[in-house]
Amino acid sequence: MTHDWPAAHTMLDHNAATRGGLRRLNLAMLLPPLAAVGALLVAVEARTWWDAAVLTLSAAAGLLAVERWTAGDLARVALPCLVVTAAAWPYGVLVAGSDSAAYGIMIVGPLVIPQLPRHRRAATLALIGFVAAVGAARPLVSGDDAGALVGYLLVPTGVVVMATGLNVANQRFYQLIQQSREREAELAVMRERVRFAGDLHDIQGHTLHVVKLKVALADRLMDDDPAGARRELREVRALLGETIAQTRELAHAQRRLNLSAELENAKNLFEAAGIRVRVDREAEADPRAGELLGQVLRETTTNILRHSRAERVRITLAERGITIVNDGAPDGPTPELRGLAALGDRVAGDGGRLRVEQRDGRFETAAELPRPRSGVVRPATRKDDR
Repeated sequence: MTHDWPAAHTMLDHNAATRGGLRRLNLAMLLPPLAAVGALLVAVEARTWWDAAVLTLSAAAGLLAVERWTAGDLARVALPCLVVTAAAWPYGVLVAGSDSAAYGIMIVGPLVIPQLPRHRRAATLALIGFVAAVGAARPLVSGDDAGALVGYLLVPTGVVVMATGLNVANQRFYQLIQQSREREAELAVMRERVRFAGDLHDIQGHTLHVVKLKVALADRLMDDDPAGARRELREVRALLGETIAQTRELAHAQRRLNLSAELENAKNLFEAAGIRVRVDREAEADPRAGELLGQVLRETTTNILRHSRAERVRITLAERGITIVNDGAPDGPTPELRGLAALGDRVAGDGGRLRVEQRDGRFETAAELPRPRSGVVRPATRKDDR
């Protein structure tokens, strides 16, 4: 879903998301040895072309499941991979006489079960029972002695039990990490609120103290120096008007900001929440655009901490623009973003546009400001006189 303030425009195409570091590590550690073991088992155990085809297909299904699991997309291929590997196991036991046919189901089953939303215990028992029952049938159909049960029953069943237990524990571990990150994000938002309260105190606390002193002075001058008293009251009036304007700007995220300070603050907030941050500077930001871009960065930072489960954030700075992209965006419609909508009006008032797009688990916020015309100095911000 895409929102483009102030007007709709053509949606920009995105390249596929770059594989994360953790996924690359898992692929490098798991796929090569699993592929090598699968190829070796096929070469050693296959006696016919049918055997080779079935064992290869089962091993390939296992490798596909691992690859999709590292991408967080196992659900899409879980059922076909389970069907293929589950069918290969009885074939190996009853036809090919190969206990290596359990290789695929030993990979796929333990990966799928922790991903189930419910009935994991029943699914685990069903998987273990299936592997054990098929393996136990080998002596019955082949006349092999009880020693065959080691390769056809004990080894596959034991591997499935251990692998499933490890994957369930691994899933729980990552859930705990995610919960910890969510708590950190909540604390980061609370710190941002405290900072806002501090800004409000800075604006109003000093003003109220000065007003108190000037009103007391005007009261003392009322009888002896009426002109001086009126002068003090005029200053009080002007001071209150300025404070009201500053408070309005603060409430609408329009207070003068420093882009470099906002960038450093955003990095600190993200890192405190366990989110990796990458900053790309395509060009130094125009100082006249820096304040408005800083406001966009501040509002987007708060939205990411509140509404996403981001693991990575990429901030790209240009001379007259900023782009913030984060992963972990929830499925469904874009949440209500009143702060960005208000900023969109301000960006439009400066002749630019603010674009927000949610797509494929990513959320992108991009602000673009036009170059000022030659000889015309545009103000960095525009006061809201409403």
